[in-house]
Amino acid sequence: MDSDNIAAIMQRNSSNSNVHHNLTAMCTTVDRITSKGVFFNTNPFHFSFPLLLCQCALCSIVIHITSILLKPLRQPRVISQILAGIMLGPSGLARNASLREMIFPPRSFMIIDVISSVAFMYYFFLLGLQMDPWILHKIDKKTSAIGFSAVVVPMTLTAGSYFLFVNNFPNTDPRLIQSLPIITQVESVLAFPVIACILSELKLLYSDFGRIALSASTVSALPSVPLVVLALVSLHTPGDHFTTLTILSTGVTITIIIFFIIRPVVLWMISNHPEGQPIKESHSIFLFLGVLVSGFCSQVTGLHAYFGPLVLGMAIPEDSPLGTAIKEKLEFVVSWILMPMFFLRNGLVIDIFEVRFSSYLVVQYIALIAGIGKFIGSFVTSLYCQIPVRDAAALGLLLNAQGILELRLFEMVKVNKGITNEAYVIMCMSLVIVTAIITPLVRFLYDPSRKYVVYERRSVIQSKFNSELRLLVCAHDQQNVPTLINLLEALNPTKQSPLRIYLLHLVRQFHNSSSSSFAPIIHAFTNYGKENLGVLTLHPFTSMSPYNLNQHDDVCSIAIKKRTSLIIMPFLRSAQILNKNVLHKAPCSVAFLVDHGSSSSSFSSSLLFRVVVLFLGGPDDREALAIAARMATNSNINVTVIRLLENGNVNNIVHVNERRLDNEVVGQFRINMTGNIQVMYIEEVVMDGSGTVSVVRSLLEQNNYELVIVGRRHDKKSMLVSSLKDWRSEESELGVIGELLVYNDFASKATILVVQQHISFVKEQKAMYIQKKLTNPYSKHDVSVCTCKISIS
Repeated sequence: MDSDNIAAIMQRNSSNSNVHHNLTAMCTTVDRITSKGVFFNTNPFHFSFPLLLCQCALCSIVIHITSILLKPLRQPRVISQILAGIMLGPSGLARNASLREMIFPPRSFMIIDVISSVAFMYYFFLLGLQMDPWILHKIDKKTSAIGFSAVVVPMTLTAGSYFLFVNNFPNTDPRLIQSLPIITQVESVLAFPVIACILSELKLLYSDFGRIALSASTVSALPSVPLVVLALVSLHTPGDHFTTLTILSTGVTITIIIFFIIRPVVLWMISNHPEGQPIKESHSIFLFLGVLVSGFCSQVTGLHAYFGPLVLGMAIPEDSPLGTAIKEKLEFVVSWILMPMFFLRNGLVIDIFEVRFSSYLVVQYIALIAGIGKFIGSFVTSLYCQIPVRDAAALGLLLNAQGILELRLFEMVKVNKGITNEAYVIMCMSLVIVTAIITPLVRFLYDPSRKYVVYERRSVIQSKFNSELRLLVCAHDQQNVPTLINLLEALNPTKQSPLRIYLLHLVRQFHNSSSSSFAPIIHAFTNYGKENLGVLTLHPFTSMSPYNLNQHDDVCSIAIKKRTSLIIMPFLRSAQILNKNVLHKAPCSVAFLVDHGSSSSSFSSSLLFRVVVLFLGGPDDREALAIAARMATNSNINVTVIRLLENGNVNNIVHVNERRLDNEVVGQFRINMTGNIQVMYIEEVVMDGSGTVSVVRSLLEQNNYELVIVGRRHDKKSMLVSSLKDWRSEESELGVIGELLVYNDFASKATILVVQQHISFVKEQKAMYIQKKLTNPYSKHDVSVCTCKISIS
């Protein structure tokens, strides 16, 4: 704790205004650590240990009560924590002289200071554990532009405001004017870990909105944080540039040691950990001690003790068993036992009643200009990057959020005499006010039901052919396993185009449910993964929920977090709620697998596996064709593509665009399959829906296909489905053609794969706009297509 703060607090206990200004040391007696108890006529508050327990319990209780009171206002936890510290300080409880002397005597400050420093060190470690240092690889031009604008615009505006104050407000406190340059820098900084914490509380961390916000804040931190760190080190060593460079180089050295020496050891621990077994205590102790050692090395070399633990946390993979176990062991103790002492320490030095109104206006004006700059910079750039208006506004507000890191940053600047104590109190007040207003606004602007919306299409057709394909494979029971494995094998994983499979076992949990059925499914897929080592990677998960009410959240959460291109789900009519929720909210393409008994046919047999694609046109059928294209590279598979065409010209501009896309995709498929004798392409012209049924029935009955792939959605006005009224249903999970195939006997022995392509939110809005505005027929846009039957050879 800063000596100026201790002197100010002690001064409140004395009637002499000149006392304690030259305070250099505080003493405590050795025999007043532990109390013998009230039965020996001793006051527990006169002893350090019971006093510490009382302070810790009191702060935790006030934080918990404040969290409950603010819960209806949907405030983040950091607001209740900061407010609880302020309420216990001289702005609240400690304003009473007798209570202040009894519960928060000056002799207890040293212990509070030490414990809060240890707490913050472990907090930084947990913060680093939740951060992904490899997010820099995921930053694209869009997020770079947003992040760069969010820091350049506020720094420019606040710098101009500073010169305005210097030249036009000469009567302002000179010490405050001297603090304004560092205030402008600090208020313009974006702390991306704070953004991550708020996104996590809003349950938006793994959404596309959260990814953009996190990446943009990371980009903003790259230029701004080094400037602030350099300013802090310069304040710590004024005029000594050699020492400043030495301290900075030491930070780089510690980072290199942790990432190139400690991290390989941690990865070795993870790789040698038996699957399903608890983490060894020796591994946990190694990391707990690593936090203390890295903090010590950072402190003795002139860096803050929090630097080393932060970097150490970043070096440990969060999704690993070791990272998860460490987080579970530390998070509760740090959040509710140790960190309350930090907020108490912070609240004891904040006295809002000593702030002058004129000073408040000056500092708050700078903070307001910085906030407006962040909002304008990110909002305008987001609109330019085709992000919807409401999402762009929510993003601009979110990037203004501040939290614990900014609180500690303000304090470090104050301790190094970069700002006055009054400016520090005002900045803390501004932090609470701004974040308390922003969070509900973000919740209002960004609809939580759209948390799985992504701005870029995630589908098989969009993924590169010779690259890794990420799939989320869901299984209800053991009967699904053979069919799912056959389908994965049909996709022909190779070293050039491997598969990364996220297996999710969907369990409907009842009172008598048992976990004994989990193991066979996981075991079967694990064995399949071992047989295809090097071309297939498996990550198993289990979702347990009553009556499938919330399981779509588990499905969509994994899909958006792992950035999958396709979700494969066995179709169950009894899981209708789950099916529809996944179709409507999935952040990628979806395929329902209907097993009609062909799972007994496998690639181990000498017979070829026959696959047919029914192509009527549209995005879903194009996605189905992309899946078949991957299967066509398998030497054990025969692929037949049957394209059904309307008899007549297309005279609607929307239909013209769709037909053009269909022609391009089919043409590219035929070019890619040239020379592949196991691929056949057939075109048939039909008059109406009954003709579609006749053609499909004839072709499927003549050829015993093991797998039929079809798109789910088709144009209602298309002649190909015009007379299929008995099968048309807006609420059908399988679509018109899917329902036709599943509930007719001409495909009774084949497995049906019904595909729905994912369309990005932006593209979907544009498509809706085109359909609404461009309704006039354009006969000149006639699209002619040859009606021939060809075999590609």
